[in-house]
Amino acid sequence: MPRKQPLLFSPTIFLSKIGPGKSLLRTNKLQLIFSQGDAAEAVFYIQTGQVKLTVLSEQGKEAIIAMLEPGSFFGEGCLAGQLTCMATATAIGSSVLIRIDKQAMIRVLHDEPSFSELFLTHLLSRNIRIQEDLVDQLFNSSEKRLARLLLLMAHFGKEGQLEIIIPKISQERLAEMVGTTRSRVSFFMNKFRRLGFLKYNGGVHVHSSLLSIVLRD
Repeated sequence: MPRKQPLLFSPTIFLSKIGPGKSLLRTNKLQLIFSQGDAAEAVFYIQTGQVKLTVLSEQGKEAIIAMLEPGSFFGEGCLAGQLTCMATATAIGSSVLIRIDKQAMIRVLHDEPSFSELFLTHLLSRNIRIQEDLVDQLFNSSEKRLARLLLLMAHFGKEGQLEIIIPKISQERLAEMVGTTRSRVSFFMNKFRRLGFLKYNGGVHVHSSLLSIVLRD
């Protein structure tokens, strides 16, 4: 009688179902997932929705450090020995997350090379993005930083000339992410629209020509 072949491990299936050490978390708009200073005990994976990561200074000033989309991990600091969360995670809208306990995450990383490769690719991509963001903050004007942010949020590089950004994103939020004032964001948004780089129609549409602002000397 032929022996059954063992089922191949699928990272996609692993990240879509609950199981030992894994649970499903459904969040509402602006629901807190964890706060800065909470015990770091799990890694989270975004199935649907968006999550923002913010940090709060001792002076009470808040800064957005990341806007995460489906397919992103966060909370991975616990794997590197962090005992407390270094940021606050908040669901921007209704979201579905998979919560993976620290030990379950360590076990699957150790046992499943395909999952380890997926997770490593995510970490490297995040590291590259963080370095690019740092260079952007150090050397580029607020106008260029806003243009780059809009292109990133519109997933620039996909087919088509117009891409939809998050509907009804506030200028206050854009200002926090760019590191400038709301009045400056308003000024540049109006300028971009006047030049034909942006279009408002139930959300913000970005034209690929906005790249000219980012590439300008």
